[in-house]
Amino acid sequence: MAARTKTAKERPSYRCTECGWQTAKWLGRCPECQAWGTIEEYGAPAVRTTAPGRVTTSALPIGQVDGRQATARPTGVPELDRVLGGGLVPGAVVLLAGEPGVGKSTLLLDVAAKSASDEHRTLYVTGEESASQVRLRADRIKALDDHLYLAAETDLAAVLGHLDAVKPSLLILDSVQTVASPEIDGAPGGMAQVREVAGALIRASKDRGMSTLLVGHVTKDGAIAGPRLLEHLVDVVLHFEGDRHARLRLVRGVKNRYGATDEVGCFELHDEGITGLADPSGLFLTRRDEPVPGTCLTVTLEGRRPLVAEVQALTVDSQIPSPRRTTSGLETSRVSMMLAVLEQRGRISALGKRDIYSATVGGVKLSEPAADLAIALALASAASDTPLPKNLVAIGEVGLAGEVRRVTGVQRRLAEAHRLGFTHALVPGDPGKIPPGMKVLEVADIGDALRVLPRSRRREAPRDEEDRR
Repeated sequence: MAARTKTAKERPSYRCTECGWQTAKWLGRCPECQAWGTIEEYGAPAVRTTAPGRVTTSALPIGQVDGRQATARPTGVPELDRVLGGGLVPGAVVLLAGEPGVGKSTLLLDVAAKSASDEHRTLYVTGEESASQVRLRADRIKALDDHLYLAAETDLAAVLGHLDAVKPSLLILDSVQTVASPEIDGAPGGMAQVREVAGALIRASKDRGMSTLLVGHVTKDGAIAGPRLLEHLVDVVLHFEGDRHARLRLVRGVKNRYGATDEVGCFELHDEGITGLADPSGLFLTRRDEPVPGTCLTVTLEGRRPLVAEVQALTVDSQIPSPRRTTSGLETSRVSMMLAVLEQRGRISALGKRDIYSATVGGVKLSEPAADLAIALALASAASDTPLPKNLVAIGEVGLAGEVRRVTGVQRRLAEAHRLGFTHALVPGDPGKIPPGMKVLEVADIGDALRVLPRSRRREAPRDEEDRR
């Protein structure tokens, strides 16, 4: 008798216990999550079909849907409301990710206390600390309220039980990687666990009309840890950025279903907690009575917000065959490009064999091309030991041919510089409406921009081989 052929139900199947990925054969390493030794055999699931069922609510014309239920409620922290698009929408799920120690828990505990009221309870669930540890932080930053409830849980079922008991309007979970479901295989923080925990809390938020703030860990590359599906499921994704050695913290919107994705909130972290900065430009400037060589001011756009920042450069004679190129707060590639443009197009040959250090003030990071002109002028000023005129800002992108290109938001940048008392500006051609009382010089290339340096001092720096002779 011929051997009986195995049916689909009898054929073995394999599944990754870490992320749930399925395959028809055993593998030593899961192609989905790259984990070793997590592929195990299990019975092949039977083929199922879903029959039409009873609908919960009838479909309505979009014009008849009540949009008032999705009205944002302020959190009490204006800088966070700016990024969220006005506040937290009932039923919205927000994912906040950032480096360890950047201040995520401090910010959310402050939000929890300011959002709590008689009509809106707040539940703060911590999976990384004990309740007493969170209470100590709340005492330090004065984030205490009778309608703020605190629980320390790492079990998903217990968290859902707290929702039934407290019935909060806002849930804060710190963090989603520390909570696990006993129904899913794998350790807390694994892909399968994060997917299950996030899915359960998202369903609870939509059903209850409850806003939810989830804290997410990041990898060493700065990306949000866990499955990419997590970012697709939530409504808002925020990144909490900042150098731990600086006071400035930025909350940047990456995804927002209820508002703009280019908004940025500015905060200052200090011993008493964290506070919003409505006007953070003062953190990025150094007030001096007299201008100093190697410094130039520019106006950068963080989202829709213009910020005046200072670029500093220093050049010294090199003691090694390969001169140093050190940057802080600036992209090394853009600084190298500006050095090449100054040497080739600006005829400043004194930069090639000198150690060059460039940085920003206050921990701000300048990555947009609009800071090119300020970087180039700071380098040229440092090379010639000539200070730029006082109260001058430089805005513009510099190309490899030496041309100064237009950038977006020039009028907003000039308005911010004028508000802070700056009277002169270097900008590309056709800047638009100029604030009254401000002198604007339009430059076409780097040669025109270098003419702002005083000629008597500028000649001291060798510009080309003919000057050397």
